[in-house]
This record gives sequence, C-alpha cells and structure tokens, in this order.
Amino acid sequence: GLVIDGKTLEHVLHDSLQNTFLELAEKCRAVVCCRATPLQKSVLVRLVRNKLKAMTLAVGDGANDVSMIQVADTGVGISGREGMQAMMASDFAVSQFRHLRKLLLVHGHWCYTRLTNMVLYFFYKNVAYVNLLFWYQFFCGFSGTSMTDYWILIFFNLLFTSVPPIICGILDKDVSAEILMQLPQLYMTSQ
Repeated sequence: GLVIDGKTLEHVLHDSLQNTFLELAEKCRAVVCCRATPLQKSVLVRLVRNKLKAMTLAVGDGANDVSMIQVADTGVGISGREGMQAMMASDFAVSQFRHLRKLLLVHGHWCYTRLTNMVLYFFYKNVAYVNLLFWYQFFCGFSGTSMTDYWILIFFNLLFTSVPPIICGILDKDVSAEILMQLPQLYMTSQ
C-alpha cells in the first residue's frame, strides 16, 4: 500500500508528477491519503477517473468530503459526528462504515446482474416486435402500414412486457447475500 500526506499530495498533483504518481498508485493494492484538503481530495479523484479511465467510488463522512463525493462516479456518505452533509451529497448513504462491505459486495453484485438481465430482456422484446413488423411488410407490399393499432403498441410496452422486468428487478437474487459476503471474488465475475 501507499500512504501519502496532504503536503506531499500537493506536490504530486502538479502536472510534472501526476503520471509518475498514477503509475505508482496503479501498482499498489491501496492508496491512503491522510490530512488532505477537500480540494486535494476532489482533484485526486478526478485525476484517477480521467487519466486512468477508472470507475471511482468516494466514501466520506463529513462536509470536507462533499466535493470528493460529487466528483466520483459513485459517492457513499456515512453518517458521522461531522454532520449529514456527506450523506446529503452522496448517491448512497450508510449508517456505519462496516455496512460499506455489504453495499458493495451484495447489492453491487445484484445490481449488476439485474441490469444485465433487464438490458437483454429489452433487446429481446424489441427484436421480437420489430421482427414481427418486418415480416408483415412482405404481406402488405412494403406500404408502411402497421399491423397493430397504436393502442396495442402502447399496451405492449406498458403492460404486457413491463411486468417481467419489474418482477426480476425486485426478486432476482442469483446468489444469496451470505455467499456473496463469504466469497468477495464473485463480485468480479458479475462485471
């Protein structure tokens, strides 16, 4: 791991040392920045996000973490002694730091699988309907007429094909929460 303080971080964030710092940070399993200013935190997250093209997650518990949380792709606020500002600015809020593990490993895995299944379902639904319209054009001489009434198309998208994604979105849990907590490697396979 790499531990860097605020004064050293100030020098590293200048243009001449950014690439060297990012190369070193990529080789470490963890990089901890202590005593950094709110501006340094947000610049560091933006630097990692833009230069390394990585998804960033910022975790903070106070008002000094708000800018970092807002710059990151995903922000997590923790309720702490410093107030509720970080929670108000974040995408997700947890009451204690220990809940972050379950948020990432369990709910993150489930979110990946649900979203991928939903995208596949919508591709299938649209291909099925467009394929039906395409083959109908052979029978009507490519006149552009629709074989269904517009109300049926609205109900097809609104009622007939919206129930399966809603049910899957609520109930789909490919692996139980206990197994996901015991085997963190499963998070990588869902990506």
